[in-house]
Amino acid sequence: MSPDSPFQTAASTRVSVRHLPSDVWALGFTSMFMDVSSELVHSLLPVFMSSVLGASMLTIGAVEGVAEATASITKVFSGVLSDYWGRRKALVVFGYGLSAATKPLFPLASTVAWVAAARFTDRIGKGIRGAPRDALVADVTPPSLRGTAFGLRQALDSVGAVVGPLSAIALMALLHDNIKAVLWTAMIPAALSVAILLIAVREPAHSAGSPVTRTPIHFRDVRGLGRDYWLVIAIGAVFTLARFSDAFLILRAQSVGLTGLLIPMVLVVMNAVNTAAAYPAGVASDRLRPTTLLVSGSAVLLAAQVVLATALSVAAALTGAALWGLHMALTQGLLSKLIADAAPAKRRGTAFGVFNLIAGVSTLLASVIAGSLWNTFGPSIAFWAGAVLAACAMGSALVYRSAAI
Repeated sequence: MSPDSPFQTAASTRVSVRHLPSDVWALGFTSMFMDVSSELVHSLLPVFMSSVLGASMLTIGAVEGVAEATASITKVFSGVLSDYWGRRKALVVFGYGLSAATKPLFPLASTVAWVAAARFTDRIGKGIRGAPRDALVADVTPPSLRGTAFGLRQALDSVGAVVGPLSAIALMALLHDNIKAVLWTAMIPAALSVAILLIAVREPAHSAGSPVTRTPIHFRDVRGLGRDYWLVIAIGAVFTLARFSDAFLILRAQSVGLTGLLIPMVLVVMNAVNTAAAYPAGVASDRLRPTTLLVSGSAVLLAAQVVLATALSVAAALTGAALWGLHMALTQGLLSKLIADAAPAKRRGTAFGVFNLIAGVSTLLASVIAGSLWNTFGPSIAFWAGAVLAACAMGSALVYRSAAI
């Protein structure tokens, strides 16, 4: 079989899985249980804000955008700290622990401001853990398997993102549409996530058994991360700008008739596709040129935006969500691999932090723009604007191919 083939034999897949460090699996299951908790909340939150608390589309877009941008900005500082201390696990534990501690705030919320504060704090926790966790995955994984490792972590994370909304559907039926009662249950998988992290994840051998040596961080270190790194940063920014908050997928499906218990199915469909495709895409990223997956991912996102812009039925909205999930699978793990490959090992946390800062600013802009267009012109125009940006992302992928040659 050609090394450029996106299809791998069962034997080669088993060898890749067998050679992945146990810490990668543990981090994957940690992500999975936290995502069960977070997506259980997230799948109900847009409807909770709009139907129960009376928030507008612009308000929801702003809350989601600010929350995600906060997570990304925080990743810069946690990434720098993990490089400075030469330790990553403590920050990862604190970040997951903070997110777990915020889960009771959602069912207690009585105003949009309260929800925004809870979402803000939860995303700070995500930001604190994000860059050190990704750097830790890169630290413990051989370079030849990094794409596979990031693909596995993303796939397990997406399993949680499927189970979370499905749990929301089942619990909403069991608890007679009592959203606040369902939100309380998110505390259980969050606690399991932190327990797995504490017990099963270790610092890499090269740092766990050695004295702490603080490595000073200077601005010139960030500026000097190299041309290849900054090229990946630029590509990632364009891709993120073309993809606004998942909350708009839920609201789009609701606008064409999806109601009640089935609303979380939007995230179930999106994340089921992401789960199925993320690991094969990660394996492929270790064997294919990056441009192949970047162009494919942007083309799929363009198709998703067009389908959602023209959707007149629930089936069309769910098809758009499925394409959205495939785009995520093709690009998220790949961009993490490219950052890990381009950054020096001692600056890897900083590199992931800066990458996520830029992505966060793009997410904020995308969500606010989408919310404004939705409020002013309706949902179709918001997704048509996303289609234009997805076309720009495809163009940036082609530029990357030319620059990388």
